[in-house]
Amino acid sequence: MQHSAPPTATRYLYLARHADAGHEGPALTDAGRRQATLLGRRLARVPLAAVHHGPLGRAAETAQLIAAELDGVAATEAEWAGDYVPYWPERGELPAADADRILDFLGDPEPGERALGSRLVREAMAHCTGPATGPAAGLATGPVTGSATGPVPRHELVVTHNFLIGWLVRAALDAPDWRWIGLNHCNAALTVIRYAPDRPASVLLYNDMAHLPAELKWTGFPAEFGAEFGEFGV
Repeated sequence: MQHSAPPTATRYLYLARHADAGHEGPALTDAGRRQATLLGRRLARVPLAAVHHGPLGRAAETAQLIAAELDGVAATEAEWAGDYVPYWPERGELPAADADRILDFLGDPEPGERALGSRLVREAMAHCTGPATGPAAGLATGPVTGSATGPVPRHELVVTHNFLIGWLVRAALDAPDWRWIGLNHCNAALTVIRYAPDRPASVLLYNDMAHLPAELKWTGFPAEFGAEFGEFGV
């Protein structure tokens, strides 16, 4: 007996770094709570099927404030959406001019830290990248906006931390493994990656802050990585 292949649908992955928590505190600042609420209002127009967040308080609170602006989508904790180093590069992988700075920044992993990061990032890739398949790619029973009747695009939000966003963007662009470093993200900014069947992944938005007023933009972005760019209000 021949079984038909499970339906495959386009996946839209929405990535947000947690909102402002001061010096990486467990709770959001007043500004951070405003950021999260405004991001939730922006995402309220998106048919999100799931909201995942990391275990730390600043990610959980951000996700809960976002979910409060959505229509019936609960926030779910996921270990793989946490704050960890996804990949520890060796010196030989790095540009000679940058190797010392990058290795000093990362430091030496604690016992088991390298293996933990490797496991978690594999889980993250398995859970939220690539086209949606199986039950996640249900068939439309009527017209779908912008497409014919068929597999319904899946929209998912992950509220996480800088390192995982950098890794997922790096992976979408097929960049070298070490190149998650330097892909920095502001608090409550939005990145969107599209995974369509039979097409390369595409980054539709990166570090986008259109939902935030000027005074809430560019928080969490170190000056040495270009935060002064925010002064131009571009």
